[in-house]
Amino acid sequence: MLKIAVVGLGYVGLSNSILLSRYHSVCALDIDQSRVSAVNSKQCPLHDEHMQHYLTNEALNLTATTDARRAYKDADYVIVATPTNYDSDKGTFDTSSVCSVIKQAKRLAPQALIIVKSTVPIGFTSRYENVLFSPEFLREGSALYDNLYPSRIVVGERSERAQRFALLLQQAAEASDVRILLTSAQEAEAIKLFSNSYLALRVAFFNELDSYAMHNDLDAKRIIEGLSLDCRIGDYYNNPSFGYGGYCLPKDSMQLLSQFEDTPQSLFSALVQSNEKRKQYIVDHVCSKAPKMLGIYRLVMKANSDNFRQSATHDVIMQLQKRGVQMLIYEPYLSSSRYEGIEVTPSLKSFKQRCDLILANRSSDDLKEVPHITRDIFNKD
Repeated sequence: MLKIAVVGLGYVGLSNSILLSRYHSVCALDIDQSRVSAVNSKQCPLHDEHMQHYLTNEALNLTATTDARRAYKDADYVIVATPTNYDSDKGTFDTSSVCSVIKQAKRLAPQALIIVKSTVPIGFTSRYENVLFSPEFLREGSALYDNLYPSRIVVGERSERAQRFALLLQQAAEASDVRILLTSAQEAEAIKLFSNSYLALRVAFFNELDSYAMHNDLDAKRIIEGLSLDCRIGDYYNNPSFGYGGYCLPKDSMQLLSQFEDTPQSLFSALVQSNEKRKQYIVDHVCSKAPKMLGIYRLVMKANSDNFRQSATHDVIMQLQKRGVQMLIYEPYLSSSRYEGIEVTPSLKSFKQRCDLILANRSSDDLKEVPHITRDIFNKD
């Protein structure tokens, strides 16, 4: 049994902690005492049914702590899963939390191999010795499932120690014959950024298709179904929205764009612009309806989520606010009575009664009997 320290109890860190603690001793480190207490009480602090099921029903060798020395003590591996937000002023990821953890781990656990799971710029990992990069390909809300049944396992070093770590993940998974790919550090970092940027491109493509259908009074659902019957396109990741958002796609596509520097490109610039144009088109469409009180149904990025970060709905709200549109928000996950100066109500009944039009990024049975605007055609994310 190995001793593994995992730093960060977000979706990446907690899903890896649960995955590996089925067979090894895992101590998860986080600065948020509420998250630490929740995990130690076998309660998932995130919205993920699989995580909660495993915390409740599986015999996990998992503890959480805010004490760095306790977490790092005798660790064979240190897995770094702290956030790296995109800093628009600097034009790159803010990797300060990752750098801080690496420095701390090297001091308190010099014997451990450090594995960075946080998304980093291309070229970041090669600055350090005894540090590997292994990208995550997880979906919010099903992060543990995606670790149990991974599409692939990538480690950014062609070596025996990289193979051993890859096998650690492979053996902890439920899926059989998961492919392992060992690459250089920069290639692994590129795989992560290009993967998420491709997904963003796909979202943007179907959103622009939907905008065209709306503008020309066509049935977007029929058009998308016709495209998706082509096996080269496929019936997945094709549901229109107000724009791509969330933890990964906006920041990763911006980071990849910044990495091109002197390399000729036009596609990734267009990708970022497309997402902004889509949100503007939704705003124009709503304003054309001239609502007296516009209801905003949920702030979250997608259905079955508690994540507001980089939600396309947030940007739509900001633009509507500048246009003078009166709004009321319904968001049960928000404890505050106001959001960006806009009233928030916890009462769905009152919300529907007070609004003459409701805007919803993701559709819901809650809105069946009231006038509402959504571009959620297939009721899936």
